Amino acid sequence: MTATRLHFVRHGQVFNPEGVIYERIEGFGLSDKGWRIATLAAERSTDLNITRVVSSPLQRARESVKPWIDHTGLELEVEPRVIENWNKLRGLKPGMRTFLKKPWLFRHFHNPSKPSWAEPYQEIQARMIKAAKHLWETTESGDVVIVSHQLPIVMLQRTAQGLGLSHDPRKRECELSSISSFEFVDGELKMTNYSVPWMDAGVTL
Repeated sequence: MTATRLHFVRHGQVFNPEGVIYERIEGFGLSDKGWRIATLAAERSTDLNITRVVSSPLQRARESVKPWIDHTGLELEVEPRVIENWNKLRGLKPGMRTFLKKPWLFRHFHNPSKPSWAEPYQEIQARMIKAAKHLWETTESGDVVIVSHQLPIVMLQRTAQGLGLSHDPRKRECELSSISSFEFVDGELKMTNYSVPWMDAGVTL
């Protein structure tokens, strides 16, 4: 037996008044709106037969998964492989001012298709596929909810859709507290649904 579906949920909005790239830095929790939309993701998913709840180890993911724990009464499992990607701009504000202050950063920006300044797409894809397969094969039945991060989820989306991993970040379809659903068919990952519960509820950020 295996899981029925895997639902990868992006964490909610983060309280980040300085606008830095928080990468894997601890201490970045949800904003008030982040808590609201994370809660809506769980509350508006009553049709799921959830038998397992999993989260990235980072604070914003562990907070975003709390409504799912409260809703199901299940015990949380932490899965390190679904963590955010690392980035050379960790803790810095994106933009030209940062590069003018730290010109040495320019040497990392020579291959956007890899990308050369952050965890390579292929490495993210590999660990996410391994995590997904493990969760699929070790779940006897029902739906598994996994709270993760935007780029790791996008790597699963593109794999399931047969697309190349290199892409324009501005065109990603992975909103905050969105739910990307997958299943394995004959060993191949397939995407079955994408939803944004807080948008459906008319909430604006």
